[in-house]
Amino acid sequence: MSGTDLAPKKINPFPGAAMTISYIANSLDRLGFHYFPDALHYREQDFQTWLPEMQSLGASWVTLIAPIERAIPEFFIEGLIASKIKPILHFPLLNNQNKETFQSLIRTYARWGVKYVTLFDQPNCRKNWTPSAWVQADLVERFLDDFLPLAEIVYQEEIHPIFPPLMPGGDYWDLAFLRTALRNIKRRSGKSLIDNMIIGAYAYTGNRPLDWGFGGPERWPGARPYFTPSGLQDQLGFRVFDWYFAIAQEELGKALPIILLRAGPRIGDHNDETFPPIDDHTHSKIVLEIVQQLACDLRNGESPRSIPGEVLACNFWLLSTDVDDIYSKDAWYQPDGQTLDCVNIVKEWLKQRETFPKSTINVKEDGGNGYSLESQEAILDADLLTHPISHYLLLPHYAWGVADWDMELIREFVQKKHATIGFSLLEALHAARVTVVGGEGAFSEEALNVLRNSGCVVERIDDRGMEFASNL
Repeated sequence: MSGTDLAPKKINPFPGAAMTISYIANSLDRLGFHYFPDALHYREQDFQTWLPEMQSLGASWVTLIAPIERAIPEFFIEGLIASKIKPILHFPLLNNQNKETFQSLIRTYARWGVKYVTLFDQPNCRKNWTPSAWVQADLVERFLDDFLPLAEIVYQEEIHPIFPPLMPGGDYWDLAFLRTALRNIKRRSGKSLIDNMIIGAYAYTGNRPLDWGFGGPERWPGARPYFTPSGLQDQLGFRVFDWYFAIAQEELGKALPIILLRAGPRIGDHNDETFPPIDDHTHSKIVLEIVQQLACDLRNGESPRSIPGEVLACNFWLLSTDVDDIYSKDAWYQPDGQTLDCVNIVKEWLKQRETFPKSTINVKEDGGNGYSLESQEAILDADLLTHPISHYLLLPHYAWGVADWDMELIREFVQKKHATIGFSLLEALHAARVTVVGGEGAFSEEALNVLRNSGCVVERIDDRGMEFASNL
């Protein structure tokens, strides 16, 4: 089986000179959901009820809990695939699984068109091991003793095996577990398995900002297991993929594709006391911002905080549950028939997108002269007409790097204005107010007019000496 369709695109957080970044409108094929948190809702009636809802939410992916004793009904699997929704089958419990029985089950799913299977769940958590097994040495090696034979079975049936999502943090620090696992998979398995393997990652946001941990260990080298000093950030947030990419790059020489699972916030989240808890309004705002980021298809480059192309899918938690389920408060569709506000907000946003013609905005970076437009003929997509970012400080980057400003001044500005810092003209389009640092040599007036035409309030300040300091 070829891994060509999963070949990762090069990550370039700060694009170099002479690069063209294109925003392609109406591109949204990475959005997905977790169906129910059990394997009890695969009847014909369930399919007829939930397929239209998933379609109305723009779903291209769905995670299904797969029982080990029987197959999910064929009509359910094939119906999803025919509707252009890719099922990800998750087998959470596979200890002591009979290999022949499992192979027969996987062969059946392969015949029906399944291409993605997740094996196990959170093996870095004590609760998923017997007390005696947890305390024994070489936990990761013993996990791989179970994982690798099943992954090979999945791969041989031309299905992509997904390395199980780890609990962020976890009883065994997830970054250490992943690093050791990838190192030993490289030692113990063939290149073909690695080339076709995907990493699963639980992308909880908690009540932290969406860009918490952005940049990974390279940006936050001081982060430590179970202790992150004040002023630093770690992988315990939505940007967990930045950290996992870095580990895969170091251990395997390339960043494996990642599928984000259980993604997004949950109403009531308050794991970090330095930020307010997640209420219904904040929940909807974060969900919409994630959907908008997923809709951004950046060809030939990445904006600094975009969700990179190596992220194949982002499955939100959770579509629905039964009334007595422990996850019922997380469900977008509540058991009593009510819905969270995010349901109508996402549907309305998708509907607005459809009213805009497909179009492209090309922003050309020409080295020391910053950004300029290739064409003014583009019509902004609907997500660029909403402004989930309140204030954005747009900084220039040059062929020789980033200017050495007084970062203390910038820090004070951000604290006072509650602004987002970035280097991306495309990202700034999502802000209600944009403070642009630098003259025409950094950002042309033509480029600033794109911001103004999208509804942004734009102000430009010089980046020279005292004038820069006084304006900030």
